[in-house]
Amino acid sequence: MSLPQPIIDRIKLLEEKYTAMGQDLISYLDGLLYADVCTYWDYIHLDTLLSLQHPRTKFPDESVFIMYHQVTELYFKLSLHEMQQIVERGPDAAFMAARIDRINRYFAVLTSSFDIMVDGMEPQQFQKFRMSLLPASGFQSAQYRTIEIYSTDFIRLVDKDARERFEKNPGSIEEMFEHIYWKAGATELATGKKTLTLKQFEEKYAKTLMETAHLLKSTNLWALYKQLSPADQQREDLRQALRQLDVNVNINWPLVHYKSAVRYLQADPADIAATGGTNWQKYLPPRFQKRIFYPSLWSAEEIENWGRAWVEEVFADRIK
Repeated sequence: MSLPQPIIDRIKLLEEKYTAMGQDLISYLDGLLYADVCTYWDYIHLDTLLSLQHPRTKFPDESVFIMYHQVTELYFKLSLHEMQQIVERGPDAAFMAARIDRINRYFAVLTSSFDIMVDGMEPQQFQKFRMSLLPASGFQSAQYRTIEIYSTDFIRLVDKDARERFEKNPGSIEEMFEHIYWKAGATELATGKKTLTLKQFEEKYAKTLMETAHLLKSTNLWALYKQLSPADQQREDLRQALRQLDVNVNINWPLVHYKSAVRYLQADPADIAATGGTNWQKYLPPRFQKRIFYPSLWSAEEIENWGRAWVEEVFADRIK
């Protein structure tokens, strides 16, 4: 029986591939002959995935809390997957725009789905089961911190009160890391000391985050953008993609968290401290930090009003 030509052609291509690697094609064909077919549940490790939820209490809504955060971390991983491709590719305007568009879609899903966290749990349940999570906090997401480092020059992540000083007298990554903006959000409200939440996070991830910052010093998204030709820097699709990323990471994502915190942690007449004691009232609203990845892509008026419209619309009766 003669084989169809398309099969013969592919066998020849396979033979060339494995010969170039010094491998025996027949052995690989035998492996294919004896291998089981792939199933959906095996391919995505479904049984393992569904076994990763381990509530610490008997409150049903804790399962919602766990699964949503696990899904969030997978979307962060998708975002980093795209960012790593951009870095590996180097300055390429079309490729950057396409991959950043993907990242923006991931964040759009995360932001729109955060209503699950805002309205999808009973406040009474949350305020009880969250106490079993101390001192853990979503603040401790290393993937999110890594997304920030991939996005921009490290100085843009420095607390605004220290940023001007470093702009005048540049410091090392290590020096700037001591003034990174999110540390101010993980200090004890009463004493100003580091919370256990921050101490644990720094112990586990500080070295890795600083190493990443060093590696990306000249290859983060903004650094790559500045290496493009003047014409490519003016591409509207790329500029719009970067602006949207700035809004997604520095306005939309923090503010949906703020909306959730208002629902679950703010009460009259007194506020409830966040899990781990983080200063969420000052840490989450963008108008306090003016955290902007790409300031030269925004007008002075847009920078002045950074995040204000969103806050005023959603929290008009809460924000002073």
